Amino acid sequence: MRSTLGTTLLALCALPIIVVAAQAQNPVSNGIRGIAQRQTKNIVDAAEEMPADKYGYKPTPAQMSYGDVVAHLIKEGNNYLCSAASGMKQPDVDKFTGTDPKDKLVAGLKASFKFCETALAQIQDAQLGDSIDFFGGRKVTKAVAGLITVADWADHYSQMAIYLRLNGLLPPTAKKA
Repeated sequence: MRSTLGTTLLALCALPIIVVAAQAQNPVSNGIRGIAQRQTKNIVDAAEEMPADKYGYKPTPAQMSYGDVVAHLIKEGNNYLCSAASGMKQPDVDKFTGTDPKDKLVAGLKASFKFCETALAQIQDAQLGDSIDFFGGRKVTKAVAGLITVADWADHYSQMAIYLRLNGLLPPTAKKA
């Protein structure tokens, strides 16, 4: 009994050291995951902030509607980009269009970010130089794909924030804590 208890206590005491060592080995991929967590929260909060009756809003005829932005993020954004960056197979999802109801789009958006969380968790710094197929048959590294993914999220969050402001609403990052 004492030996088992001692072994358990020793393992628990060593756990923080193991976690710190793992984080130190993957500072770049951990940084990408950290940005991904923030962007996920901001984008999902922005999707929830816009009223359902405003999902068809677009500032000019040439721009995507708010619903189109969310639908784009689900399939061509999150599921494709996170699949490409990680090598994981994209999830089979329903078709999404900008005219779908808000609750369907928000649920699909959350599911796509959950897939990204799982996919990005698989990437380690030692793999960032690996070559992968990307848009248009180009070859890029996993690092480039990961950086393009989080940059794409920043672009779309900015777009969503502008749409919210044009409708008299504050984007999530502009609200006081």
